[in-house]
Order: sequence, then structure tokens, then C-alpha cells
Amino acid sequence: MVFAPERSKMRAVSQTRTIRPPAVAGTFYSREPDQLRVEVQGLLGDAGPSTAVIPKAVIAPHAGYVYSGRVAAAAFATLRGRAQAIERVVLVGPAHYLPMRGIAAPTVDDFETPLGQTPVDAAALAKVADLPFVVRSDAPHAPEHALEVELPFLQMLLPSFRIVPLVVGDAAAQSVAEALRILWGGPETLIVVSSDLSHYHDYETARRLDAATAAAIERGDWVSLRPDHACGCLAVAGLLIEASRRGLTAERLALCNSGDTAGSRDSVVGYGAWMFASGAL
Repeated sequence: MVFAPERSKMRAVSQTRTIRPPAVAGTFYSREPDQLRVEVQGLLGDAGPSTAVIPKAVIAPHAGYVYSGRVAAAAFATLRGRAQAIERVVLVGPAHYLPMRGIAAPTVDDFETPLGQTPVDAAALAKVADLPFVVRSDAPHAPEHALEVELPFLQMLLPSFRIVPLVVGDAAAQSVAEALRILWGGPETLIVVSSDLSHYHDYETARRLDAATAAAIERGDWVSLRPDHACGCLAVAGLLIEASRRGLTAERLALCNSGDTAGSRDSVVGYGAWMFASGAL
């Protein structure tokens, strides 16, 4: 579910480094570090063992953990066998709060959660900075939960990594794919696309709509994805374009909605998790 985030401003921690502080700690997930660690560990533990296939990319939802945490954990648990190798995470999701054109890359040095600070990969961002649809702006990132809620899972699983945070506004799916193509890298780079599915339908309608969206993702049909199918449809579509170009396909890990987890079935939000096999690393 989407809550109104705490409006947080970027803050300077020294004369040379700036931080994007957490906007939704205490609403989407616990603001207490110890409690958050227990919560994320529990979700990952419930997700079961990692798969034999090592993913290059995953799609994960971004609602409050009580609603979508189990589905997100299904995506992130697949990283256990590859955690030591991952040095960079390209994190892409939709702009929920600030209307904008193009794709926003931040200027800050670190993103923070209650579990600590994760550095932004400035060198990687520099590779896409000259693309005509990429803007350097912290404003879309400041209130945005779509990227933030994925970070505690990554912080718990990966020993050391940098992030390439990209918020997608009014942009073409092909533009997202072009940015991913540049940032794709090798085994050291993981792609994480953040998206929920349908919003605020009754339970059975949501199940029907989300099943159709899941099938489209799994057959690589990015053209049919629309904002009412998935709030991160442009990020998902961009991943599908580039994954198809590299010979990767989506494997479903989980699919449900808030009526299955912690909410009423009168008006639900859909969640899905997928991984893309790493044969083309």
C-alpha cells in the first residue's frame, strides 16, 4: 500500500559528502535498526533456499513490508548464491510523487536507511549522464519509496556494493532500455526493477489483471504493459527490452496481492516477483 512519505531533505554530512535520508522508515518498514534486521531476516528466511540459477536481474514490489515484504523477499533470496560477487546494483523504479520528464539520477553521494549508508556509484551514473533523457536531480528521489524499500534487503544480503538509483518519470521504455544497456556490466552488476502491479481493484479483479500482466512479463511483451497494470511499467518494459536483446527471460517467483497478506479484499494492490536468468552474463 502507498502511504504519504515523510518529506526529507538531502543533508550534508561533511563538506564533501551528501546523503539522501530515508523518507519512509517508520511507515513502510521499521525505523529501528535491530527490528528492521529481524524483520528482513525473517522475510528472507521464509523465502526458502536460493535457487540454483543465478539471476542477472530481478523485479520486486515496493509496498510496506507487511503487505509486499514476502514477495520482495522471494526476489532477493535468489541472490544468496551470488552475493559476494555483486559490487553494483542498478536500481530502477517509478516516480510516485513528483511529475517529471525523463529519468532522474541523483547528485547525492549516499542513500541511507536505518541499516546504514550505501554509496552511489558516481562513475556508473557518469556513463548515462549525457543521455538526453537523463536529468541530474535529487528532488524526485527525496520522497520516493520505490527505490528505498528495496535497500534494506540488499544491505542485509550484499557485503559491499554501490547503487545506481534511477527514478523513471515520463520517459519511453526504449530510453530505460538504453540506460540499462549502458549500465548492464558483467557478474558484478545486478539490475533491480521496482514495481507493484494493479492498484485498488477488488480481489478477484486484481487476480485476473495481475495474472495477465504476469503472463505478459513472462513472454517479454513489453508493448502491452500500461500504468494501470503496474506502476513501474516503464522500468519493467525497459528491462524486458534489454533482457530480450540479451537472451534472458523472466521466471516467476511469486504473485499475490494485499488481500492475501495484510489487507482487505475490497480494494487491493498486486505484487509480483521475477528473476531473469544469468546465462548471458
